[in-house]
Amino acid sequence: MTKPQSRKIVVAIGGATGAIYAKRLLDTLHQMQVDGTPLEVGVCMSRAGEKVWRHELGEPADLPFRRYALDDFSAPFASGSAGWHAMVVLPCSGGGLARIAHGISDDLIGRAADVMLKERRRLVLVMRETPLSTIHLENMLHVSRAGAVVLPASPSFYSHPRDLNELVDTVLGRVLDHLDLHNAITPRWGENGSENLE
Repeated sequence: MTKPQSRKIVVAIGGATGAIYAKRLLDTLHQMQVDGTPLEVGVCMSRAGEKVWRHELGEPADLPFRRYALDDFSAPFASGSAGWHAMVVLPCSGGGLARIAHGISDDLIGRAADVMLKERRRLVLVMRETPLSTIHLENMLHVSRAGAVVLPASPSFYSHPRDLNELVDTVLGRVLDHLDLHNAITPRWGENGSENLE
C-alpha cells in the first residue's frame, strides 16, 4: 500500500496580539501528526511575534516543529519548487499584511507568502487588528485579489464555548478548513443542535 503524501504546511507567527491562536494551532497540528495525519510543518516567527508570545503566554516559544530563522532563505518553503501546500500567518498584524500585499520579501515570512501567491497555493492571513483603517482594508483587498484568504480572528459563539480554548478553537476550526485539514476541534453549524436558536 502506498504511503499517503505528507501535507506540507507553513505556520508563520506575526507580531499582533493573539499568540494563543498560534500555540493552539501548533498543538493541534502536533496532535494530528501523533494521531497519524501525514503532516510536515515548518514554523517561522517574527521578532515581534516572539516578544508577544512571551508577554501573553509567559513562556518561551517551545515549538513542536522545526523553526526556521527569519533570514533563512534556504528554508524549503522559500522556493516554489519545494511544493509546500499551504501557509497560514497567525496572528497577522497590519504591518505583516502590508508587506505581503506589496510583495516585500525581506524576511522568510514575506518570501514564503510571496511563494504561495505566485504558485497559486493557499495563503491564509488571520488578521488580529481592530479597528481597521482604510489602508488595512485596501491591503486586504490586494491580497484577496491575489488569491489569499483573509480570515479575521473573530470567534463565534453559537457552539456555546465553555472556556477560552474552546473560544479560540472556533477560529482555528475555520483555519483548519482553509488549510484543507480535518477539523474535529469545534462543532460545525448544524451539529449538536448548534443551529437551534429558539
